[in-house]
Amino acid sequence: MTASVAPLDSSPSPSFAELLRVFTRIGFLSFGGPAGQIALMHRELVEERGWIAESDFLHALNFCHLLPGPEAQQLATWIGWRLHGWRGGLAAGLLFVIPGALIILALSVLYALAANLALVEALFLGVKAAVLAIVVQALLRIAGRALDGGLKRALAAGAFAGLFLLDLPFPLIVLGAGVIGLAAAAVRPELLGLKPGTGAPDNLPPRPWRSTVQAVALWGAVWAAPMVAVAATLGQNHVLWQIGAFFSQLAIVTFGGAYAVLAYMAQEAVQTFGWLQAGEMADGLGLAETTPGPLILVTQFVGYLAAFRDPAPFSPLVAGLLGAGLTTWVTFAPCFLWIFALAPWIDRLGHAVRLKGALAAVTAAVVGVIANLTVWFALHVLFAAVGERRFGPLRLFWPDPASLDWRAAVLAVVAAGLTFALKWPVLRVLALSAAGGMVLVLAGG
Repeated sequence: MTASVAPLDSSPSPSFAELLRVFTRIGFLSFGGPAGQIALMHRELVEERGWIAESDFLHALNFCHLLPGPEAQQLATWIGWRLHGWRGGLAAGLLFVIPGALIILALSVLYALAANLALVEALFLGVKAAVLAIVVQALLRIAGRALDGGLKRALAAGAFAGLFLLDLPFPLIVLGAGVIGLAAAAVRPELLGLKPGTGAPDNLPPRPWRSTVQAVALWGAVWAAPMVAVAATLGQNHVLWQIGAFFSQLAIVTFGGAYAVLAYMAQEAVQTFGWLQAGEMADGLGLAETTPGPLILVTQFVGYLAAFRDPAPFSPLVAGLLGAGLTTWVTFAPCFLWIFALAPWIDRLGHAVRLKGALAAVTAAVVGVIANLTVWFALHVLFAAVGERRFGPLRLFWPDPASLDWRAAVLAVVAAGLTFALKWPVLRVLALSAAGGMVLVLAGG
């Protein structure tokens, strides 16, 4: 894995110790989701220190959007790789994740121990209402950016119908959208807002096959190592194997960020595996929203609770820690694989019109996926009882009107007003909503 590092024009090259200091700072300050995290790295690394040229930063960001997984963490890994090769990429990528992962782990431990306390339930009543407003905001923001054509709007509508009405598997939605985008880019690229390809320039570096094969072999082994250990010691029927296999699959199809896969993850974790309740998924997202690091760290919360509640042969605490660690490992090891294997190809991938078409189509479909998440969350936050009804191939969620939680509804309206009308940041909305939940519950006895 000794891929050559492209020259950095005339940008100053920091020492490895400087890189460690700056990315440690970024790791502890990376609040606000991918948009805020990317803006933070741009300010720290492009504007203030000039370590990365503006054009290189934007080119790499577009490249990271092509990959599954959290784009901000992968951008951090690419920057580290560009500055100090593979050890710089490893350091930057880990430092971007570790602070948030440790905080989420601590909060998951506390949550599992105090999940049945009335005070905690009151606190998270407000958190879940705020999360609903935050998810709606994410839906509108992404839709405004991604749906700029008729084909893209059709893909978004089709993705929503496929998930919400037909109960199609999430990976099938992503794959189908990618195939449609690939075909459209080959025939009518303007349908996806793309210009026809003109071919790659003649002065590109040689194809880096050797470094790519080395990276795939090494990081494939790193990715698989804990799963091999679990299979050899506990077997494939153990909850840790189920956790590792599920989140490994999720790592491959996580296009469009955490919001895109959250509904799929929640439905599988709640309905298929029975690891946690629907409301607890919203609690986990609320925790992830209030901590630094990628939002996809919510998977660690799910992994902890899944193992904590099915601990044998370990104690619940030890099992939870193993579940959280395994989840984080199989979620982020693939991110390093994608970057170290494909970063040397970045200049060539930038001219791949068909690949851009597939990405544009997947991004459009992600809007429909997030719309499905929004409706799913709204039903489970506002109603205590939500059933399903089948009409042939159609599946509908059907809430019991008598189970409406008026407190959650009031808090959701307030959170929406703070988010959309007053433009409050996420942390302030979450804090006020949590306080409001405690007041309403305690005042009602």
